[in-house]
Amino acid sequence: MDRFKIVDGVYVYFVTFTIIDWLPVFIHPEPTQILMDSMRYCVREKGLRINAYVIMPNHLHMIVFDRMFDNTRLQQALSDLRKYTGRRLADYVDDNLPETLAKVIHTNDLADRNRQIWQPSWHAEGLLNEHFWKEKLDYIHQNPVRKGYVQLPEHWRYSSAGYWLKHEVGDVPVVPIQSEEESHEQR
Repeated sequence: MDRFKIVDGVYVYFVTFTIIDWLPVFIHPEPTQILMDSMRYCVREKGLRINAYVIMPNHLHMIVFDRMFDNTRLQQALSDLRKYTGRRLADYVDDNLPETLAKVIHTNDLADRNRQIWQPSWHAEGLLNEHFWKEKLDYIHQNPVRKGYVQLPEHWRYSSAGYWLKHEVGDVPVVPIQSEEESHEQR
């Protein structure tokens, strides 16, 4: 059971999706592209807004909200993202990783499928103030630095650090948190 849930009155969340048994699926470009394509689709078609993200070899962190601050739709978009990428990533693992690694995703414990890519829980931690948001933003962008993959956060390609630190457009659209009224006023 998840410790953190999407709740009424909180509209911006830090979420983490982790690959089962920490299998390093995102060390190859193809599965990373599957995830990014699905993230872009959910932004375009499902109202998902991604404020920050980092794709690590075996997990994804994001700060997210719904375009209209509709938590029901946010939860549905995140569930759809996990289901779609789960199927596509499981196919990738079965077709491209050694059989010993592919066995990790196979299970008889589930009623609705025989493969599982994502760990069953995903933590949605509500960001209640700017201090907590900034803490999570820094945590996301420093993740590849802490792991020793890069020296500077903006050097990690699969991250929103370039957007936040250098105002660069990246692979996944990043949206500052603002209400629809603020968005219309700025146009």
